[in-house]
Amino acid sequence: MPSSLLLEVPALADFNRAWTELTEWLSLLDRVIKSQRVMVGDLEDINEMIIKQKATLQDLEQRRPQLEELITAAQNLKNKTSNQEARTIITDRIERIQNQWDEVQEHLQNRRQQLNEMLKDSTQWLEAKEEAEQVLGQARAKLESWKEGPYIMDTIQKKITETKQLAKDLRQWQINIDVANDLALKLLRDYSSDDTRKVHMITENINASWANIHKRVSEREAALEETHRLLQQFPLDLEKFLAWLTEAETTANVLQDATYKERLLEDSKGVRELMKQWQDLQGEIEAHTDIYHNLDENGQKILRSLEGSDEAALLQRRLDNMNFKWSELRKKSLNIRSHLEASSDQWKRLHLSLQELLVWLQLKDDELSRQAPIGGDFPAVQKQNDVHRAFKRELKTKEPVIMSTLETVRIFLTEQPLEGLEKLYQEPRELPPEERAQNVTRLLRKQAEEVNTEWEKLNLHSADWQRKIDEALERLQELQEATDELDLKLRQAEVIKGSWQPVGDLLIDSLQDHLEKVKALRGEIAPLKENVSHVNDLARQLTTLGIQLSPYNLSTLEDLNTRWKLLQVAVEDRVRQLHEAHRDFGPASQHFLSTSVQGPWERAISPNKVPYYINHETQTTCWDHPKMTELYQSLADLNNVRFSAYRTAMKLRRLQKALCLDLLSLSAACDALDQHNLKQNDQPMDILQIINCLTTIYDRLEQEHNNLVNVPLCVDMCLNWLLNVYDTGRTGRIRVLSFKTGIISLCKAHLEDKYRYLFKQVASSTGFCDQRRLGLLLHDSIQIPRQLGEVASFGGSNIEPSVRSCFQFANNKPEIEAALFLDWMRLEPQSMVWLPVLHRVAAAETAKHQAKCNICKECPIIGFRYRSLKHFNYDICQSCFFSGRVAKGHKMHYPMVEYCTPTTSGEDVRDFAKVLKNKFRTKRYFAKHPRMGYLPVQTVLEGDNMETPVTLINFWPVDSAPASSPQLSHDDTHSRIEHYASRLAEMENSNGSYLNDSISPNESIDDEHLLIQHYCQSLNQDSPLSQPRSPAQILISLESEERGELERILADLEEENRNLQAEYDRLKQQHEHKGLSPLPSPPEMMPTSPQSPRDAELIAEAKLLRQHKGRLEARMQILEDHNKQLESQLHRLRQLLEQPQAEAKVNGTTVSSPSTSLQRSDSSQPMLLRVVGSQTSESMGEEDLLSPPQDTSTGLEEVMEQLNNSFPSSRGHNVGSLFHMADDLGRAMESLVSVMTDEEGAE
Repeated sequence: MPSSLLLEVPALADFNRAWTELTEWLSLLDRVIKSQRVMVGDLEDINEMIIKQKATLQDLEQRRPQLEELITAAQNLKNKTSNQEARTIITDRIERIQNQWDEVQEHLQNRRQQLNEMLKDSTQWLEAKEEAEQVLGQARAKLESWKEGPYIMDTIQKKITETKQLAKDLRQWQINIDVANDLALKLLRDYSSDDTRKVHMITENINASWANIHKRVSEREAALEETHRLLQQFPLDLEKFLAWLTEAETTANVLQDATYKERLLEDSKGVRELMKQWQDLQGEIEAHTDIYHNLDENGQKILRSLEGSDEAALLQRRLDNMNFKWSELRKKSLNIRSHLEASSDQWKRLHLSLQELLVWLQLKDDELSRQAPIGGDFPAVQKQNDVHRAFKRELKTKEPVIMSTLETVRIFLTEQPLEGLEKLYQEPRELPPEERAQNVTRLLRKQAEEVNTEWEKLNLHSADWQRKIDEALERLQELQEATDELDLKLRQAEVIKGSWQPVGDLLIDSLQDHLEKVKALRGEIAPLKENVSHVNDLARQLTTLGIQLSPYNLSTLEDLNTRWKLLQVAVEDRVRQLHEAHRDFGPASQHFLSTSVQGPWERAISPNKVPYYINHETQTTCWDHPKMTELYQSLADLNNVRFSAYRTAMKLRRLQKALCLDLLSLSAACDALDQHNLKQNDQPMDILQIINCLTTIYDRLEQEHNNLVNVPLCVDMCLNWLLNVYDTGRTGRIRVLSFKTGIISLCKAHLEDKYRYLFKQVASSTGFCDQRRLGLLLHDSIQIPRQLGEVASFGGSNIEPSVRSCFQFANNKPEIEAALFLDWMRLEPQSMVWLPVLHRVAAAETAKHQAKCNICKECPIIGFRYRSLKHFNYDICQSCFFSGRVAKGHKMHYPMVEYCTPTTSGEDVRDFAKVLKNKFRTKRYFAKHPRMGYLPVQTVLEGDNMETPVTLINFWPVDSAPASSPQLSHDDTHSRIEHYASRLAEMENSNGSYLNDSISPNESIDDEHLLIQHYCQSLNQDSPLSQPRSPAQILISLESEERGELERILADLEEENRNLQAEYDRLKQQHEHKGLSPLPSPPEMMPTSPQSPRDAELIAEAKLLRQHKGRLEARMQILEDHNKQLESQLHRLRQLLEQPQAEAKVNGTTVSSPSTSLQRSDSSQPMLLRVVGSQTSESMGEEDLLSPPQDTSTGLEEVMEQLNNSFPSSRGHNVGSLFHMADDLGRAMESLVSVMTDEEGAE
């Protein structure tokens, strides 16, 4: 908005500021709404967000009146201004903020609706997920319950039935999985802008588990079907094969018989026919070789499953029979061949057969060697096992051939004589026959031995290789199962890890719960370390066996180890982050208070947890919060309130509002204190305990008054105020009683309820309170006005006189009960009068009186209303009254009545009657019937401190009244000085008004005590008055009364002068006596004999003097404090007396030094009461206390001379002389106190 327009239309500035503030708030709210993401599928997180949205929507609705007020203000501005540009801007801004408001409200409602739908969908998905997990659990349980049983038809049939039933159940349960997947897909599709990791990972895990179960069931069903077919077909195949064996065996027997006929070898045609028959037989044998091996393998499998049963024995016999017949058949076939091939070239054929066998054995050995090394995974080794089983079948098939050939060679070498061999071996011709025969024999025998050796070697190699394969299969299967189990557990832990929200997005209150959950997860995954170690050990064992793991297995192991390490690191990091967050952001931290300040300020914490504040712009630090500093500066505006009680109460009221303690009920405060178990009032509280309790208090206030309470700011400022009041040294600790006193004093409660609660805190279990405990309570209470610099007006920081006053009110009982304490507090003692005044100030804030101020013309009067009881229809507002402004024709000492609520007709009639009465009353009546609005207490410390065991009531006579002066010993110089200071204060209170009575109305001075004396009068005095006979008589009576009062004042001052002169003479004689009798030296103090009474008297006198000196030194500090009070009173008296008469105008305002005046408002008759006190300046008296010591006699003489000069024998009645006498009196008292202080130092 243009600045020129703001200058032209000043009201636009306020509108622009309010519009900007509301717009920025709406923009921030919109950004917060868009940035808030929830974990889809997490009902707790969604519910928390719904609660937040509801609170935000309520906050928005609570601010709607602000929008309506802004719109109304805009309409008023448009109606009042004729500037078209201003009207256009106002219209545009109102439309923009209305649209923005509607958009934010729509976003909130849409988001809330979306969250409700998400909650519904997530609930449905979680229910479906639970059902799917139950289905998975049931399927896994059934799979785990399956065990390998015997290969019996009934058992296999039962297993097939169970498997088919499970497959059928899986098809039915597929609906549950599909429902969970559909709902998960809906969540992933509809709420993709939120965090869907949890739904995605859980869905993937469910689907993977479901697919694995399906696969296992399918594989088992196929295996069972195959086993079932095997069991059905095996007996038939076995019978068929045995039948064939029988037929083949018969054929072989017939052929063998024909082969062994004599002279068969000479019949070449018959040999060829038999060879053809043998080839047919051999063809059938080779055709049935695979059938035989299959039957043998399946039979062995069935045999292993039937181990220990009768069926196993029967099957074993049948298999043995089959193997025997098969072996015999092959042997017969080979023998037939050998016999048919026997001829002159037989050794050559044997030689060639042995060579073929050697070549075959070498090839098989090479083939077996090529099968190495062992594969690195289970499928590869399983394939190697299948290959080697086929290899062993070949060996088994070849075994009869090898055995037959070796047997033929053996028989050949045995049956053929050397002569036959000579004929067979024709080359070379030069060798003799015997040598040729030996060569043939050696050749055949050598080849047969090589074949036998290679055969045995090949069998050993095959057996060793089979052993390695079996061991590798066992270890790899174990490794596979271990890796699958570890992978499943890691996946489950990773699902939980994937559902973690960033620590920064967690609620502070939930940090501890999340921390416990992560610690529980850490305990759950701890056993996984053993699983990882087991998997790694299995891998190392395979390496030691010479098995090189496959790349797949190696990558799987590396992946599992990496995932395990990452899971450990993630869990530890999560625990660490949650610990740090809980430490930095949790209830025991102060981090959430860092938002209580804005740049360039920063909140920092000292080693003892006490906060301080850094201004980075000026590079300075301070203990006070920036807002607290601003608040203290704003309190200076109230210093123009002339009456201390009102000034203090108004400062406390502003402080109470700034700390939002005006919203805190007593019950809520008590609940918070009880919640934190703050019952030991003498125990100290550290900063964290204070913060925790304040946080509980303000969190509850925020729930009740969301738009009024900023929790971090309120906690920080309240903490700052409590430390300023009770821990000025910033030690980081205050007592529980101090904390309760501060909070309860400023909370919202009935006044007497506060009194009862505070008394209960210091009372014993029997309900009684002694002087020491009451002193602790009053000491903590007086610190509140003391922190505002107003303590002097309430009797100073010494609370012993107040305690003494209370117990004197209770007839000097050793202990008082709550009823007596309440009665005493109803009298509003001077040290506590600020608290009831605070309550009346709070009550008068919203009061609206239908009257007009006769000075500033304000109408209606807001706040306190002061009605004159001397003039008809004369009212003053609180602003004019507090500043001391008066109207022409109305004197300051006229009686007035105060109202903090609108008056009733009965009160109007009563006040009218009192005005009539006061019209005929003289000043002497008001002087003889003063009523103070508080219970005054002795402000000078008399006796020892309260910590000593001396009972305070012993310092007062039992029959003395509370307002009487104490009985002082004339031997105590300091008590005399203190007594004089007290008397001077009383004289000031009683005489201040009369000093101005001699001044004409036009020359009246705005004297605080004059107002207190005459305004604070009772409204229900019934003493009869003498009715004046004429106006002249009234004037004569007033003049004589004024002269009498002035003479009485001068007489009192002369009496005080004589008392001081007598005191001076006594002190002078005492000092002279001390000078004649000096203290003896230490050797002289020892008694020389029992008969030396003079020495005994000296020793006793020296002891008394030392005791007296100790008391004087102990009270030195007390004397200095009251010296400052005395100087303050004298200084104020001089100010009042030396004011120029020109300042006493009718409508003028004069700012005086702080003093106290207050009112009390009863339910029946409101009345104006008064409090008299003084304020002590800490700097006053320093020059006197620090001045060099003077000669005692000279100083006293000068003091007495000043006193004598202050009171001349000729008594004048003019005001000027009185001014000079009061000034001289002040200077004389200052000199007297200084001299007395110097005397104590000299002693």
